[in-house]
Parts: sequence; structure tokens; C-alpha cells
Amino acid sequence: MNREYYDAVRRMEEQGVDADYMAGWIGGYLQNPKREEQRITDRYEAGYADGLEGRTDHIVASN
Repeated sequence: MNREYYDAVRRMEEQGVDADYMAGWIGGYLQNPKREEQRITDRYEAGYADGLEGRTDHIVASN
């Protein structure tokens, strides 16, 4: 693992980012297979896509 991963996860936890987005981002970043179709949400999909690209600029705290 690299520092970018740990820093991004820590920042998401501190900011209270939506759990589905965070799970998607982690899965995408680690290139894990996606969840089962019935468990995929829009936030999960967005996180997965950002994680695949290593993007952290879309990370926003959930309200």
C-alpha cells in the first residue's frame, strides 16, 4: 500500500464521508470486484469509479 491510500481513507473517516462512497472508493482503489448488483448504490458507484482512478478530489462529507 502507499501513503495516498492511507491518507485518503483517514481523511474520509475524519470528514464523515458516506459509508457507501467510502466502501466503493476503497474497493475501486484496491481493484477489488464490485459488490453484488443488488447492493450497489449511486454513491458506491461514484466512489468505485473515483477509487479506480485514484481520485480524491470528489471526496465530500455526507450530511
